[in-house]
Amino acid sequence: MKLAVLSDIHGNARALDAVREDIARRGIERIVHLGDSLYGPFDPRPVAEVLLTQDWPTVAGNEDRCLIEVGSGRPVPATARFIVGQLRPEHLHWLEQLPKTIEIDGFGFAFHGTPQDSATYLLTLPLESGATRAARADEIADQLRTVDRPLILCGHDHLPRVVRLPDGRTIVNPGSVGCPAFTDDAPIRHGVANGSPHARYAVVADEGNAYRADLIAIAYDWSAAADEASRNGFQDWSDWLRTGHAGKLAS
Repeated sequence: MKLAVLSDIHGNARALDAVREDIARRGIERIVHLGDSLYGPFDPRPVAEVLLTQDWPTVAGNEDRCLIEVGSGRPVPATARFIVGQLRPEHLHWLEQLPKTIEIDGFGFAFHGTPQDSATYLLTLPLESGATRAARADEIADQLRTVDRPLILCGHDHLPRVVRLPDGRTIVNPGSVGCPAFTDDAPIRHGVANGSPHARYAVVADEGNAYRADLIAIAYDWSAAADEASRNGFQDWSDWLRTGHAGKLAS
């Protein structure tokens, strides 16, 4: 059996279309999405319609929650207000219904960040310098102390990675379909970058006594995506999409 694992589409329909075409070419029918579906400087409706129509198993991401909070009186980024202004009520209702974690029959346990918190990285730790480092096996295991599944799927940090813990559990982060780099202020100011603008996803295969994960990078028209972000007033996103680099952090 094979499973296509997507995460962090971030409303980038061009990247999603390219990934879907590659999945179809490989003949893979099972797809799961690990959250942060619509949050990006694009028209979010094409991606929303795909997700509602396809009905893939999907978990809630931290920025899915941010979209739901628009209008609640809580401070939200300008990107969130821009996106929600284009969504229909059924799109927001779909986001509100997304679960925090899901069991995938035959393919283990899935969530966005960690099982406890969609806004916390599992495999990456931000540093005071603004860079990041890969989390150690013991640090990862501490976040997974309530999860005993042999295969664990996570997203959130946008960095493709496969980790096999000493106890045999395999963790797969497919990277981001639609956002190859970003900066964030939580928990401290830092940047994350893949170094290229490709759309990312993973193919996981159950080989009986082990899971194999292939991390896939797909070319698409990222210049058009970057141009759309720029036209909509989000130059930082435009730079991330065009280059795959987060740029220099402001001091």
